[in-house]
Amino acid sequence: MKTRFFLAGAIAAALFAATALSAADWKPVEGILLSKFAKDVDPSAPHPEYPRPQLVRPDWVNLNGLWDYAITPVGLPNPMPQGKILVPFPAESALSGVAKPVGKENLLVYNREFDVPAGWAGKRILLHFGACDWQTDVSLNGRYLGRHRGGYDPFTFDITDALTEGRQQLTVTVWDPTKEVVDGDDPAGKQPVGKQLTNPGGIWYTPNTGIWQTVWLEPVADAYIASITPVSNIKEKKMTFNVEVAGASLGTTVKIAGQTMAVADGRAALTVAYPDAELWTPETPNLYDFSAELLKGGEAIDKVDSYFGMREVSLGKTEDGITRILLNGKFLFQHGPLDQGWWPDGLYAAPTDEALRFDLEMTKAFGFNMLRKHVKSEPDRFYRHCDELGLLVWQDMPSGDAYISGDMPDVARTPASAAQYEQEYAAMIARLKSFPCIIMWVPFNEGWGQFDTARIVEMTQQLDPTRLVNCTSGWTDRDCGSVHDRHNYPEPDMFPTEENRATVLGEYGGLGLPIKGHSWKEDGNWGYATFEDKNALFDKYNAMNDTLKDLIAKGLSAAVYTQTTDCEVEVNGLMSYDREVIKMPVDKMSASNKALRGE
Repeated sequence: MKTRFFLAGAIAAALFAATALSAADWKPVEGILLSKFAKDVDPSAPHPEYPRPQLVRPDWVNLNGLWDYAITPVGLPNPMPQGKILVPFPAESALSGVAKPVGKENLLVYNREFDVPAGWAGKRILLHFGACDWQTDVSLNGRYLGRHRGGYDPFTFDITDALTEGRQQLTVTVWDPTKEVVDGDDPAGKQPVGKQLTNPGGIWYTPNTGIWQTVWLEPVADAYIASITPVSNIKEKKMTFNVEVAGASLGTTVKIAGQTMAVADGRAALTVAYPDAELWTPETPNLYDFSAELLKGGEAIDKVDSYFGMREVSLGKTEDGITRILLNGKFLFQHGPLDQGWWPDGLYAAPTDEALRFDLEMTKAFGFNMLRKHVKSEPDRFYRHCDELGLLVWQDMPSGDAYISGDMPDVARTPASAAQYEQEYAAMIARLKSFPCIIMWVPFNEGWGQFDTARIVEMTQQLDPTRLVNCTSGWTDRDCGSVHDRHNYPEPDMFPTEENRATVLGEYGGLGLPIKGHSWKEDGNWGYATFEDKNALFDKYNAMNDTLKDLIAKGLSAAVYTQTTDCEVEVNGLMSYDREVIKMPVDKMSASNKALRGE
């Protein structure tokens, strides 16, 4: 059965945790540019949607909302609350209601109470965090649960044994040593931080500290399905479902589409034929529902709903003998924007799910068929929207540590820095490799934190052999991976074609148009080239597409235009930072972009 919005039932069934905090305790901090979606933020139920669309259970409780917070020096115990913060918006953002810097000298401490539904008695209770930047310590009812280090990946604590009678007392403490300088031996920010900088400017943006994705509770059995990764075989019209099971899985079996397999060492793999399934492409983003059950003694102890898209990505030669990127065995020129994923009011966190989807709908309306998610990863729902809309995704790993340029050797990371990068990178791939929209991993951008390049490429291919890997997007190529990626501003250009890699244009464009009244700052804005009005801006963009046509004929497989929206002082977006102003004529741009693909 095809699916488009199969999560609606699960979302409708979700329960928000009761809270005595009033919505009147919150408002966006004044004096900061707000997006057009800020008015839609409901402080009593921010981001109420089910957060994990690839693994859906009907019972859950959303803990987003107003929490107590304090910003306190490192080492100061038990700080008194300083006010309310709206979760899941980072402390520096207007939508958090705080908009204060935290910094490496301080801790951000959250507190809140919640109730566990009585109907969950006898279940294991899991506490999930979508993402929290960066080092997070969690305690419940005075009992320390553990620590997570990572700003982009989800993490979970089994809180069952820490529960008490009545209301539960949750404390979350966050430390985030964001980079202070772009280059040099900065002791802070060795971990993946992306474009965050304590002194933002140019292409560097405001830091994000703390919770920036949904926090939620979920009841499970002693053994439960932890993940499902569908892998396509388009030639035989089959899907292999790689299932991981957590907990006491001895004697359990997994059942999907009538087929069962015993769980061994917490894993099972089932291959199911779907002879009538249509392929997933940007033009026909076909998605299909399925359910998976975990059985013990013949009875189902867990059931999850999920979906898949049948598609394959590869390298291959076209009729002209040029190695290109193939989708489902055919060359499709990939063209889309560099997508930063920043918001003036929420920073890393979109104001609403509708806002998150809006950027993607506009990307599709502009006539693009892909995007490059730039040195940031997004909530799972972002990729679900890409799956539904038919947008190919190149997924960057957030950058960190020292930077190199030109012909400099790879960064000599410390063992601790290298281990942290690899831990977070592996977690990102494990979380996102079930989404069909993602077709390429990008471990490094322009030498930002680039180290052991060939080994990291090999690691990527081992973690996910079903996708391409871009060894580095930009100027520090190491002659490995699936593509040779050039950055060139503002005009499009390409590297010569190669026998074993496709040639792509990972960044170009950056055409700027400041919009008075809709910019982060009225002065000091910049673009790679600046124009006075929308018509001149589009004319130049359209001329660049003429150049791209010639490059495609010479072997170019893909091009990434900078960028989806303005970002802080950058004004080279297709939309203003607040999303109020569309800078390009949508119909003309769509026609121009589709013409590149012969549509």
